[in-house]
Amino acid sequence: MNEKHHAELAIPAPEPGETRVMPARGPAWRRAKISVAVVLLLMAAGAVRIAIADFQQRRQVADTTVENARQYVHVVSPKRANADGNIRLPGTLRGAVESPIYARATGYLMKRYVDIGARVTQGQLLAELDTPEIDQQLVQALAQRAQTSASLGLAKSSLDRWQKLHERDAVSQQELDERQSTYTQGVANLAAADANVQRLKQLESFKRIVAPFSGVVTQRNVDVGDLVDAGGASGNASRALFALAQTDSLRVYVQVPQAYAQGVQEGQSVAVTQAELPGRKFEGKIAHIAGAIDVATRSLQIEIRLANPDNTLRPGAYVQVALPAPARSEYVIPGNTLLFRAQGPQVAIARADGTVHLQTIVIAQDFGQSMEIESGIGPHDQLILNPSDSIAEGDKIEIAQAKASAKPGSGAAPHTAPAVAPDADSGVATSTAADEAHS
Repeated sequence: MNEKHHAELAIPAPEPGETRVMPARGPAWRRAKISVAVVLLLMAAGAVRIAIADFQQRRQVADTTVENARQYVHVVSPKRANADGNIRLPGTLRGAVESPIYARATGYLMKRYVDIGARVTQGQLLAELDTPEIDQQLVQALAQRAQTSASLGLAKSSLDRWQKLHERDAVSQQELDERQSTYTQGVANLAAADANVQRLKQLESFKRIVAPFSGVVTQRNVDVGDLVDAGGASGNASRALFALAQTDSLRVYVQVPQAYAQGVQEGQSVAVTQAELPGRKFEGKIAHIAGAIDVATRSLQIEIRLANPDNTLRPGAYVQVALPAPARSEYVIPGNTLLFRAQGPQVAIARADGTVHLQTIVIAQDFGQSMEIESGIGPHDQLILNPSDSIAEGDKIEIAQAKASAKPGSGAAPHTAPAVAPDADSGVATSTAADEAHS
């Protein structure tokens, strides 16, 4: 290397007489090779690590996909139908006699003697009305009757005189007939006046509102000073002054399904219960049965009478009526096991091999939350609760049950399926909720 090259590399030139020794190239090359090897090893380790992480992620995604593809279901077995042969139907209590009390005269409410809850007897005075228009009309009708009566007296005396004159041939028959017609018309006018007076006197009596039967006042819609219209008139004709009900004896109207209509007979004893009175049953008897099935509801209306001497039950309350009726099928299942397809009503049965079988059934009686099944299922079938609309024949399923316990020392509770609770209305066990997928 010459001095010019040293100058280009900014290496100071050697002093005269100085000898410069250049470093050997072998160790530098070795260090460079070692550095390159270390870099390549690091890059290879990073690539291996990325490949391993990608493989683990792919495997985890595949496992999650397989797990999510599983269908976890809850199952229930059919239950035996009620052995006692009773069916429960809803009903509403009504008084043995119920009636709204309307006014028959128009006027103002002058006095009120009862309020809601008051017990009254037949003929008891409930309220009094002030009817000034009817009072004046009665005075006018009496005056008109007096005028008509006076005119009739004059016509009578005139007829008597003309009859005597006719006997002496002093007047013609035509004139006598005219007097007879005047008298007859006067008699009719007096009868009309008497009828008008009687009508107004009857309206006057309607100023006193009395109870048509013994019972309890259940409604009061007016107060002193209110303008009251006669029932059937325009305006407030639909507003009743009071509502009266006889509560010592009650009646219940029940719609019996057509399937059980043949077993209902007059005089048959039934049990009436109310949710607000737990543990108590009230005995009633079927008093009347409708002679035909209602076309709209396909049910038979019956009337049940029951005594209520201590007034424990109140009219208008919702009750349950237990009617004796034999069971029409052997098994009862929950309503949330049904599938409605083109093949008709079906249930999804979980087989022992973990597949689904769709079974067509025949429904004997539908109670809403439960139903009696005539055929299609057995006592050992496991029916899937709340089956999805996409479930098909042969689908793979897994019955939700207790999963594996958590690792010891982790402090986590084991993942278990929800408990199965009995349905209060149908007596059939139903699941509380679908289990979450295992993650």
